[in-house]
Amino acid sequence: MKLYTKKGDRGQTSLFSGRRAAKFDPRVAAVGDLDELTASLGLARVVFPEATDILCRAQKALYTISAIVSAEARKIDLAFDDAETAALEAEIDRATDALPPLRDFIYPGEAEASARLHMARAVARRAERSVAALEDPPAPQSALAYLNRLSDLLFALARLADLRSGHADRMLGG
Repeated sequence: MKLYTKKGDRGQTSLFSGRRAAKFDPRVAAVGDLDELTASLGLARVVFPEATDILCRAQKALYTISAIVSAEARKIDLAFDDAETAALEAEIDRATDALPPLRDFIYPGEAEASARLHMARAVARRAERSVAALEDPPAPQSALAYLNRLSDLLFALARLADLRSGHADRMLGG
């Protein structure tokens, strides 16, 4: 089996729903942003292995969200569970319990792991905006909540990565 099909050579691709869509279609763009986020989490795992379990779980969740977004209104046997968001919240709480209080905005990336986690956070926020902009049908509320919380987790993990590497938060005001 060849990796290439040549079906997208004219600027269109197929969604899981079966619809052919322009590669600049908002739904295709949202799936692309989710794919980029999944890859960004892979980079973050490489440099911050202590978060491997939660980041792998997030990658799996993002594949589910991508399938739901790509399926449009087609009935599929996938749902996105609020338990995934609750798992992120537990991880956020665990990370922030180990961190000093945040008193100001911080400059991202005192160490490589932190910089990659902050980059993944920025990609997560873009993916969230892309998914939130979808209409007819809109993305499930549970998926939007998950993406919002994922960026919070990545922020907390970035701060934790700095702390564990011996760097303090570099505050904007000081």
